[in-house]
Amino acid sequence: MRIAITQRVEQIAGHGERRDCLDQRWAALLEGLGIDAVPVPNGLADPAAWLLRQGIEGLILSGGNDLAHLPAASNTAAERDSTETTLLSQAESRRLPVLAVCRGLQMLNHFLGGELVPLSGHAGCMHPVFPVGIDERFERYVEVNSFHNWGIAPGTLAPSLLARVRAADESIEAVTHEDLPWVGIMWHPERPSSNAAADSRLIRHLFSCKDQPCA
Repeated sequence: MRIAITQRVEQIAGHGERRDCLDQRWAALLEGLGIDAVPVPNGLADPAAWLLRQGIEGLILSGGNDLAHLPAASNTAAERDSTETTLLSQAESRRLPVLAVCRGLQMLNHFLGGELVPLSGHAGCMHPVFPVGIDERFERYVEVNSFHNWGIAPGTLAPSLLARVRAADESIEAVTHEDLPWVGIMWHPERPSSNAAADSRLIRHLFSCKDQPCA
């Protein structure tokens, strides 16, 4: 499978460059699952046309960069926000599976009409999590890595998203879409954790149900 994956933007002051960046661990993870990762450039004039030309079968929204509309946001990239908005519109119309990771879940919630709230105690740590409702894909998660300062409270979740995992402070750690094959997680599957097997199952299942809800 060819899956498009978005990239963070970093400003390299010494060279006067804005660079698209992707953790190399994503390539290793996805290759092991039989997925060819196709990094998405953030400087495209027409991301929708690019997506069609690549023969993409799904989309991953990766981590990094605050969303530019957030108050006191840091390390923002308006061009990335615009690119991901276009890609999500395409994924919605074509019913492509989407995995939204950390900032990716923040973008997904924003795209679908939800809001974000500032969080404390979620950056650079491991913390416990608890399943919400019945979804066997998330039953094995009891602790996850965490690298974010913005998240989703129960009252700020987009109407079309269903909470699947929460943290002790009630913030939402994983979601599914009520109709589309879209999954969002606040933890990073490409980074070391005790959830490698569960993450692999989650990703493999998502990208094997392209034309139906991944319920």
